[in-house]
Amino acid sequence: MAGGRGGAPKGARPGRPRRRVSGRLRRGVLPYLLLLPALCFELLVHLAPMIVGAVMSLRELTLFFIRDWSGAPWVGLRNYQVAVDFDAPLGRALLQSFLVTVAFTVLAVGLSWLLGTVAAIFMQDRFRGRGTLRAIFLVPYALPVYAAVMTWAFMFQRDTGMVNDLLVDQLHLLDERPFWLIGGNSFWALLTVVVWRSWPFAFLILMAGLQAVPRELYEAAAIDGAGVWRQVRRITLPSLRPINQVLVLVLFLWTFNDFTTPFVLFGKSAPASADLISIHIYQSSFVTWDFGAGSAMSVLLLLFLLVVTAGYLVVTSRRRTADA
Repeated sequence: MAGGRGGAPKGARPGRPRRRVSGRLRRGVLPYLLLLPALCFELLVHLAPMIVGAVMSLRELTLFFIRDWSGAPWVGLRNYQVAVDFDAPLGRALLQSFLVTVAFTVLAVGLSWLLGTVAAIFMQDRFRGRGTLRAIFLVPYALPVYAAVMTWAFMFQRDTGMVNDLLVDQLHLLDERPFWLIGGNSFWALLTVVVWRSWPFAFLILMAGLQAVPRELYEAAAIDGAGVWRQVRRITLPSLRPINQVLVLVLFLWTFNDFTTPFVLFGKSAPASADLISIHIYQSSFVTWDFGAGSAMSVLLLLFLLVVTAGYLVVTSRRRTADA
């Protein structure tokens, strides 16, 4: 009988719980399905070359096997042993390039962060022309890398460059025209170009972060007698700490891996004082045609960056937990 003990209550919908579970399941799976195409392309673009490079580093891959690199002799870890043998010429050159890259990265990241921070703090006050000045500050970040670096390469020319014309002929700061793209000055030329390109990114990120800091905090601090430097030290920098932790890491990775800037500025062979490790690996792979050694150096660079990134994230997360 309808509505009896064995039947469903009147007005009940037997399929409703099942449809509810099915809807929850679809909502739980749908985000992953939407991310799946991007994840597949990401693995194809990044993971596959990394695996191929790791395999190449275990072979004696030279010019003679470039047409069929899978037929190159298997040498195991010998390429790594040669790369880290600092008593041999190849190892000493790699160590020298690594030290140059570390010094260059520390200076570039520090100066970019400092300039970006000062400009972001300065731009918080309202004044006439602030929007125009912000746009001008962002021009180096918006310009194409190749065009910007080529312009700097012309400016650093010894006889016809604008840099020497300004320093020697206009300001009379130097007695003779120095070479900027060869010799020891190439380090400072490269540092100038990289900082010029990087600091607007730091400025943009920090300026956006400062928008979330309440202006009432500065007004209260000013009423209590705090000066500008004390406001920056007690309010601005602590408020920007989470943003700075990410910003410094991104700038470090970008600068340490930068290949386009030195390659366009110096060509295939950079001077010893500006021999960044990215250019050094390129020379080992595509100039001397030793792709096995170049791949081993690339894997070592990847491991170094992974270790530094992991250590940095652990330290910053612990500090964030302690502050909380």
